[in-house]
Amino acid sequence: MTSPNANPYLDIPVFDDFAKVLDGSVYRSIPDDWWVGTSDIVGSTGAIAAGRFKDVNMVGASVICAVGNALGHSDYPFMFGGDGASFACAPDRIDAVRDAMAATATWARETLGFELRIALVPIADIRATGRDVRVARFAVSPPVSYAMFNGRGLRWAEDQMKSGHNMIPPAPAGTRPDLSGLSCRWSPIRATGSDHILSIIVHPADDRARFDHVVTGLFDILDDSPRKSSPIPARGPDFSFPPKGLKLEALATQHKEGGYIKAWLKALYISLIALVLMKTGWKLGDFDPKRYRDFTGYNTDFRKFGDGLWMTVNCTVQRSEEIDAFLRAAEDRGDIRFGLHRQRTAIMTCIVPSITNDAHFHFLDGGEGGYTAAASAYKAKIPNADPA
Repeated sequence: MTSPNANPYLDIPVFDDFAKVLDGSVYRSIPDDWWVGTSDIVGSTGAIAAGRFKDVNMVGASVICAVGNALGHSDYPFMFGGDGASFACAPDRIDAVRDAMAATATWARETLGFELRIALVPIADIRATGRDVRVARFAVSPPVSYAMFNGRGLRWAEDQMKSGHNMIPPAPAGTRPDLSGLSCRWSPIRATGSDHILSIIVHPADDRARFDHVVTGLFDILDDSPRKSSPIPARGPDFSFPPKGLKLEALATQHKEGGYIKAWLKALYISLIALVLMKTGWKLGDFDPKRYRDFTGYNTDFRKFGDGLWMTVNCTVQRSEEIDAFLRAAEDRGDIRFGLHRQRTAIMTCIVPSITNDAHFHFLDGGEGGYTAAASAYKAKIPNADPA
């Protein structure tokens, strides 16, 4: 991927038909001198079992936020995985990125008691194994596209991290990352009626063509539902007061706001103003609450591709059973490996650099286990897999 552009990631053409994630022509290779970063929470399955769903998601998204702030909000490819994240970045700011990751690991440990594994590996090292890191840009709205990853390199980097390779040690005690813009103020999103929220992870077995055929069939099932099975209501998510994520937001910003109480009170005040605007529809300066809610629905990663398919979708009970049977049959044939988890809610964690700009990001996960539970179901079928 060569370009005169200062940021060659932006030279990758966008596409807006999600089915094209299976089309190799939409992906471009990342330059050899770029790096891949990975992170995940050790023991996330236990944290989920203890009901710490929002805590896990907040830490997973915190790496993306900290790296984005270290890069000055320049666009870079990333993927949220529930209890962690993966990304690629250019070499010119790699020291700042490494410091941001290390500070985030210290923050996660000292404020929430999580051990956050973090690692960086050069793209050249990944290619030396015969794998690749190829990136596509799926446009969800005019200002926002999410990165899709292909080439098996991202999964290899994650596996290497879990084996103790390419690790970054946490920063010294008391070090804090810049987590400006990280929040989780939206209410949990409930499944429609008696429906389920499904967290689905599907990976290839041995034959990529057979995997693509199965995933195409899954798309056919899911797309035959309102809004392509997105859990986000057509009018956008709901907002309640006080938000359940208020404590987490204060913990993320307390070092910048002069302490936890000040950070909590500021988040509470902003949330109260937001509640009034959301309920009345009144505009405040350049902030249009209806537009913001609309773009929240657009800019949500309820489906993505990172060397495999990841989806958080709303399905009827009958459709849920159809999907489970469909994937089990494909797995029995040796076409795929998958993990699936059912729940009644989905939760959202957000990165909002500015409330007056449409380029805000929203990461969706199941509200009672989500991708972590689906990954556990997937790993339970694989001997010697990392249980976390």
